[in-house]
Amino acid sequence: MDKLDMEILSRLLNNCRTPDSQIGKELEVSGVAVKSRIQKMMKHKVIEQFTLKIEPPVFGYSVLYFVVIGKKFDYILDKIRLVGEPFFVVPCVGGITVCSIVVKENPEHAMEITKNILRDVRVLSIFEAKNPEIRSDLTKTDIEIMDILLTDPRLKIEEIAKLSGFSTKTIARSLDKLQNDEAILFTLIYNPRKMGKYIPFVVLVTVDGDIKTTLSKLEKKFVESFLQKPFVHQNQIVLFFYSDDIYKIDELSQKVHEVDGIQSTDLFIPKEITFIQKWIKNAIAHTKKSKRLHVVP
Repeated sequence: MDKLDMEILSRLLNNCRTPDSQIGKELEVSGVAVKSRIQKMMKHKVIEQFTLKIEPPVFGYSVLYFVVIGKKFDYILDKIRLVGEPFFVVPCVGGITVCSIVVKENPEHAMEITKNILRDVRVLSIFEAKNPEIRSDLTKTDIEIMDILLTDPRLKIEEIAKLSGFSTKTIARSLDKLQNDEAILFTLIYNPRKMGKYIPFVVLVTVDGDIKTTLSKLEKKFVESFLQKPFVHQNQIVLFFYSDDIYKIDELSQKVHEVDGIQSTDLFIPKEITFIQKWIKNAIAHTKKSKRLHVVP
């Protein structure tokens, strides 16, 4: 992995449907060179798979995030399945695991149940994730296309048309809407262990003040170090970074903490990233059976 690989990976994380030629133009290399490097990253398992990340509130579900310490991945996964469908599980350096589950019932009640079943686990943090900026207006046509894209979000329009029976014009219009929807991300899963000298890490920021203003300051100051676009929920911002020097990680985290409006920061270095799609497959299947033309959260 070199700097150019990381730049390509970053763009694919933010939108894996971005054409190789467009990435090449932005990075001043040929589209052929970009394609070759993507294939190399796939061969060496840096890129494990391309995927769709869909925020559960789109389908009327709530999302609980929690951070635990001291237990293994499989143990945590078995426990959280008792409360809801796993959204993602990320074991991190230091015995910390960051998890998320999708729940249909009252999130406060689900949170209490989660605390109870994890009573033998040290829970560092647990909260419901909300982003009031997320607004989706998905039709059943959009859902049909999303169902196809779950298998391969980089499919060409013509390939989707063949599988769906929709016109290329309908698919292009739907894809444009989906790629501009804050609740839907065409992305990928990468293996943090395969990135050579580069270390991906996350800084979870708690904001005391106006979150949009603080986010703007963070983006302006640290955009060159971003691995992908920040994620916002309530009064917290998730910043995705990478560094080629482990000693710079704490330094950068401290600089984030010094930005006006930041109340606290927490640092996480992932060892593995697992997205579990069972919940979205079930949600899509349920929605496709509905007689409604639009998805109603």
